[in-house]
Amino acid sequence: MEKIPVAAVVGPTATGKTRLAAAVSLRFGGEVVSADSMQIYRGLDIGTAKPGAEERRGVPHHLIGFLDPSEPFSVADYVDRASRCIREIRARGKLPVVAGGTGLYVRSLLSNVRFVPQGRDDALRARLRKKAEAGGPGPLVEELRSFDPESAERIHPNNVGRLIRAIEIYRVSGVTMTEQKKRSKEIPPPYDALVIGLAYRDRAGLYEAIGRRVDGMMRAGLLEEAERVYRMPSPSTAAQAIGYKEFFPYFRGECSLEDAVESVKRESRRYAKRQLTWFRRGETVRWLFVDDFPDFPALFFRACEFIQGKGWKL
Repeated sequence: MEKIPVAAVVGPTATGKTRLAAAVSLRFGGEVVSADSMQIYRGLDIGTAKPGAEERRGVPHHLIGFLDPSEPFSVADYVDRASRCIREIRARGKLPVVAGGTGLYVRSLLSNVRFVPQGRDDALRARLRKKAEAGGPGPLVEELRSFDPESAERIHPNNVGRLIRAIEIYRVSGVTMTEQKKRSKEIPPPYDALVIGLAYRDRAGLYEAIGRRVDGMMRAGLLEEAERVYRMPSPSTAAQAIGYKEFFPYFRGECSLEDAVESVKRESRRYAKRQLTWFRRGETVRWLFVDDFPDFPALFFRACEFIQGKGWKL
């Protein structure tokens, strides 16, 4: 079976992924599939840097703004929806262009990770959480080691949520997380993927771009949007998103607005560093450094050369 060509544009925040994905789509007849874990939510436009009509340039964008912030959405849900989008785009004779900075989404999608229905047990989660609060993560690590030593070794002891999930998976399904990971990769991906990564050689350039983006968000109404998130009924995934939660102390009268804005910039910089670490694990990423190019057309031209080099029939 012929593999589906897929171009992906990845990298840290504020590097211009949306702009490049739209330009590539216009040049090669494509449609964009978002890989952003926060842009999926309705009403969260400014803080998530959701592309507006001007940025989209008439290119269809999928998996943006379709979910209520109170609804859960897992990586398994994303892979299922994004896979269907890619098949439908290709059936229309178009090039699927995956774009976004959520590394787990991109890797799971392009690696064709298959997720076993795992279920959940809220009572078990609560019991394990109390166990960790009383005795630290050690007892959870030992419980996990008794049936899944590989996961116990792989998961950092401070990642209590992940430890709880690994225990829950086994208790609910009878299959360890390690075995489920093994099964998930048994079917080769149906994609011939080209992954283009955007970054800056000079980290200061990236941080300046992040600062400019946050300042622009403030002018566009980020404070008002953050206040709407603050007043949303709990639980809301949006309440944990960078660009919103940093304003909550300001709304409670615990810090100044200037301090809250600086906190958004600081947390965005930290997030960008984590994104870079994640994507650099991918040996197949073709990196383009924004500060290597005099302007966007030069960067775009190089990206086009990467795509043309694939020899796809588009």
